[in-house]
This record gives sequence, C-alpha cells and structure tokens, in this order.
Amino acid sequence: MNHLSQEEKYMQRCLRLAQMAEGLTYPNPMVGSVIVYKNQIIGEGYHRKAGEPHAEVNAVHSVKDKSLLKHSTLYVNLEPCAHYGKTPPCSKLIIDHEIPNVVIGCIDSFSEVAGKGVKMMEAAGVKVKTGVLEQVSLELNRRFFTFHNKKRPYIILKWAESQDGFVDIERTVENYGQPTWITNNWARRAVHKQRASEQAILIGTQTAIKDNPSLTLRDWAGHQPLRCVIDKQLRLGEQCHLIDQKCPTLVFNELKSKTDGLVDFVQVSEDELIDEVLTQLWKREIQSVIIEGGSYTLTQFIQCNLWDEAYRYIGDVNFEKGIQAPKLRILPNNQQQFGSSKLLVYRNNL
Repeated sequence: MNHLSQEEKYMQRCLRLAQMAEGLTYPNPMVGSVIVYKNQIIGEGYHRKAGEPHAEVNAVHSVKDKSLLKHSTLYVNLEPCAHYGKTPPCSKLIIDHEIPNVVIGCIDSFSEVAGKGVKMMEAAGVKVKTGVLEQVSLELNRRFFTFHNKKRPYIILKWAESQDGFVDIERTVENYGQPTWITNNWARRAVHKQRASEQAILIGTQTAIKDNPSLTLRDWAGHQPLRCVIDKQLRLGEQCHLIDQKCPTLVFNELKSKTDGLVDFVQVSEDELIDEVLTQLWKREIQSVIIEGGSYTLTQFIQCNLWDEAYRYIGDVNFEKGIQAPKLRILPNNQQQFGSSKLLVYRNNL
C-alpha cells in the first residue's frame, strides 16, 4: 500500500474540494486550495462557478487570523493564474498576503497562464514547488487541457449494447419514437449523472428519428448539456423533441445557418463534417461532448480516432439480430457492475 506524504495528503484534499464543483465551473477548470499552518489546515476553498472567486481567494478569505498567512503554505491543484480576467490574478493575491510557500499539483497549459503564475510568485520571493500528485491533477481537468491544447472538446463515446452485440433491434416506422431499452434503471441513472457533468451531448439523424429522445436530465439533478444533432438534410420534423424549443440545441446540417429561438441551425460541409462540428463546439467554448449515437455516428468518430473516453454499457438482453454495436480494438481500462448491467470504460491514448 502506498503511503502519501504530508504534501500529497494536502493536495488530495485540494482535489476533493475541486471535484465538488464538477460540471459547474465551465469554461474554467476545477480547482481546490488549502492553507496549512504548522501542519494544520487553517483555510480552504474551491472555485464554485465561472465568474465567482477562484479557489485561492476563497481559501484566503476563510482564514480567520490573516496574520498566520505570512507563515503558511498554500496548496492548490492547478497553477494560480497571473492574468486579469473576470477576477484579479490569484498569484498577486498570494504575493499581497505574503504567503511564503506555494505547492502546486500541475502547471496550467492555458496560454494566459502557462507558467506565468509561478514566475510571478518566484520573482516576488515566494518558494514554489510543482508536480505534487501531478498526474491526478492533470486527470481531474483533462477536459480543460484537451480543449485548450487540441482546440476541440473532450470527446466521450457512449452506447448500450445487448449481450450479443447489438445497439438496437431491426425496427420499422411503426415502432419509431421509443427507445429500445437495453440496460436497467441503475445504469440509466448513471448515464444521466454523466450528462450533468458534461457540456454537450450529440446524436445522429437516425437515432433522432428512431428514438425521438429529449436528451434532457431526468434521473439526476444538474446542468442541462447543450443538445446537438447531426441532421445533414434537415429531415427532422416538428414532432422531434430535439427542436421543441425547451433547451438550447444545435442542428448541424448542410443546407442553412439560422437561429430559431433556442435552436441554432449550423451549416457544415459533408467532407469535413466531424472536424467542423468539433470546431463549432470549440468556438462556443464547449469543453466536453458525449456522443450518444447511433452506431454510424459513433463509428465515424472511432474511425477518425477522435475520441478520448468510451463508455460501453452491456445489458442482459439478447436481440439475435439488429443494428451492430461499434467496435473498439483496445481493452477496457476498468469495469463497473450495475446489477444486471455492466459498464466497460475505455481510454484512448492518442
């Protein structure tokens, strides 16, 4: 069993605090901070929402005796910012309060920060240590880093398949409009929990026509992700739930660009469809997107090697024939059991 050092224990607390705001900080990263004096935590805080104070600010404000800050160490899982945005730089706050020691999980690769916070603090005489639980810190904000480094959202593939490898039965027009349930209620609740953590959710035309899904949060409380659908020839009719004006929705198509209430029609070209969809999402500061189907759309992303994680749910039903599930040629990284349903999670090491 690995024993954590004192520094790692405090950084672990930062990470736990940061994760309390999962799904709420976009477009900002998740950040937690603790302030330690003589091996005792005297202040802590986390970034709760974009536009609100950063983790370091909340941690400093929580310290009752501010005179202790001159003899303390501030821990934070991400490099303190050095630029003026909606809030002043956290590096300046640390300097102004004469906090002598700062321990950082990982450097912020966002161009507005990218080592500038460390340089600012070191120039003022602050002793800075980086790389404590670095991989865990990078993992926590993998959406944020992917967005800024690769100029696209973090892409999560998700589908449910039968035990014999089908995502749907062979359906006729008569039984369109209702999804074919494969997994149990427990697994479906996990899907809605995940939706609440991501910024957007996307499906293709066939899934929209056959299932007529709402793509809304029902079994979990949280932020409603941006609904997206690829409908190249605008085949979706007024009965489609995705264009019911109840939630902001993007319709990627080849025919027009137009805004109609909460529905944005975004024109893209067929030749560069996937790239243009991801670019449009990036321009809208969407840091993560779940691709929920169908099999054709999921396979397109797999063939382009444009995915970061994949969630493959397997139910306890057999269809014998139908629409085949997408195929991944790598082994899963981990597995979870939801009663009679199973989840395999894959990571794509691009």
